Order: sequence, then structure tokens, then C-alpha cells
Amino acid sequence: MAKSKKPKGTIEIINRKAKFEYHFLAEIEVGISLTGTEIKSVRAGEVNLKDAYCLFTKEGELILKSMFIAEYKFGNQNNHETRRDRKLLLRKPELRKLQKKVKEKGFSIVPYRMYIGERGFAKVEIILGQGKKSYDKRDAIKQRDNKRELDRVKKQYR
Repeated sequence: MAKSKKPKGTIEIINRKAKFEYHFLAEIEVGISLTGTEIKSVRAGEVNLKDAYCLFTKEGELILKSMFIAEYKFGNQNNHETRRDRKLLLRKPELRKLQKKVKEKGFSIVPYRMYIGERGFAKVEIILGQGKKSYDKRDAIKQRDNKRELDRVKKQYR
């Protein structure tokens, strides 16, 4: 299979903090409901997923909360709110599976990546994750520092 190359100008926003905070158990690609000025800001790359999280409503819908999308520069008085709740688009069986998992202790749904798909629609990759303990985080930091040190040594002897 040939590797697919991303076209120039492809927008991809990643929540790097999520890898540090959670063990990834499952990744799911979902659509997101956006307004006109929001999608224009997303295409401009003015999105922050750092504080975002997902919750289920009483109706059983999955809502993305606290995701920052900057106001569109050329928008008028009908510009969007920057941190409003946004509905994630999933099929009902997928929603039910996720809802069962989230009810278990320690599981969370976190947005990991946002991008514009091939057809021009905004997509969000959410993860079902289990929170890491503090000793897991220390191990991750230790491994990252050791790898960085080895890379420095390799560069010196080249």
C-alpha cells in the first residue's frame, strides 16, 4: 500500500497534552457541527484543543465543551462565541458503546486531533482514554529525557 501524502495547506490541530495525560484505548473519527464563521476560523488554523473535553447530554448526545475557536477576523456582528458547546456527530450504536465505557471508572473521552477531511468537512479524532497515574507521567518524562540525551550523543559522534 502506498503512503498517502497530505496536500499542501492541510489543517491539522493536535492536543499534545492528551498523550501525556491519558493512555489511549480507542480512537474514533467523528464529525462536528460548526457555524459559518467557525469553519472559516478552523480553515485559518485558529483552534485550540488544549482544554477541550467531551460530555454526554441527558438526550444521549455527545457534546464537545471548552474548545477554543477564535473569532473570524472578517466576520460581522453575527460572529460566533469562542468557547460554545459543539455537537459531535456519531451514529447511535457508537454513542451507546462510548456511553457504556465512560460509565466505567477512570475512562474519559478527549478530543485529540482536529482536521479538514478530503471532502472539506471538519473532523475531530476523539480518544477513549484512561487517565495516567503520576508515576506513569514520571516514567514518560524520564524516557523522553533519555531519548533526547541519546540523540545529542549520536549527533556529536557523526
